[in-house]
Amino acid sequence: MPHLPQKPAAGVSRRTVARATAAAGLAALFGGATGTATARAATRLGPRTLDVSVPSAALGRSAPVRLILPSDFGARPEKKYPVLYLLHGAHDDYTSWTRETDIEAFTAGRDLIVAMPDAGPTGIPSAWRGGPDYETFQMKEVPPLLARDYRASGVRAVAGVSTGGYGAMAHAARHPGAFTAAASYSGILDTTAPGVPAIMDAIVARENLPAASLWGNPVFNLLTWRDFNPRARATGLRGTALYVSQGSGVGNGGDPLPGILESALWPSAQGFARTLALMGIPATTHFYGGGGHDWAHWKPEFTASWPILARALGVPE
Repeated sequence: MPHLPQKPAAGVSRRTVARATAAAGLAALFGGATGTATARAATRLGPRTLDVSVPSAALGRSAPVRLILPSDFGARPEKKYPVLYLLHGAHDDYTSWTRETDIEAFTAGRDLIVAMPDAGPTGIPSAWRGGPDYETFQMKEVPPLLARDYRASGVRAVAGVSTGGYGAMAHAARHPGAFTAAASYSGILDTTAPGVPAIMDAIVARENLPAASLWGNPVFNLLTWRDFNPRARATGLRGTALYVSQGSGVGNGGDPLPGILESALWPSAQGFARTLALMGIPATTHFYGGGGHDWAHWKPEFTASWPILARALGVPE
């Protein structure tokens, strides 16, 4: 991620091997020496980064979560850490933040855990109609695992891109008080705004899934669509620090598709912000001309939102 300050990294370990040395802790964490199911399900990717496979009743299968642990995790076995959840977008996966940004280097030396949970191929972290429940997976199954095995505290913030931006605001709105901050970068923030149901249907259809498999028909099942709509549930965001960014998509240049999609979401983001203002819910917004629905624009938006997220997590900016 360009322009993000970097700090030096250190060792990493687990609570189950807290009394061992840092080196022994790494071996136990990633080599399965502890004999626990969690350890066997963890795959080491780097000094601080690992993938954990989480058995999920909500999904009916195990699903991955990528974690970046604090630099001093092994050296301070008594310490608990706040968690920053980063949600991926459509037609991507839980590896996107480490693949597209330098979030590992950026968080080195900072006292927090970064958790990047899977949201399926559409990246819509919701309870699907008669199908997988990614909301329960991310909100009810992943946090207890982090608290039990990785010393996560109860302080949490969430941010996401595109459908992950939807998830950040939907989770925070539907679970008031669960997050101290929520940030959306080009998120889908009003699912019932004109043209937006068609966008949602197209996202689902691209993965060869029936459109109605998400929340049903947007007309006949309007109440369900509204129930999962961040704008309709905005009252639940009161007391949460908010950051909302969206480009107009006009004059993006190059490949026109990112600009077209960004412009299609512009009115719904504006409507979401107006609703917050009318309800007296403070939010930091950045609506900018041009831009595209891509990482080139989301990375600097994360940078801009970091002070808000850091303050809410209680870590240095």
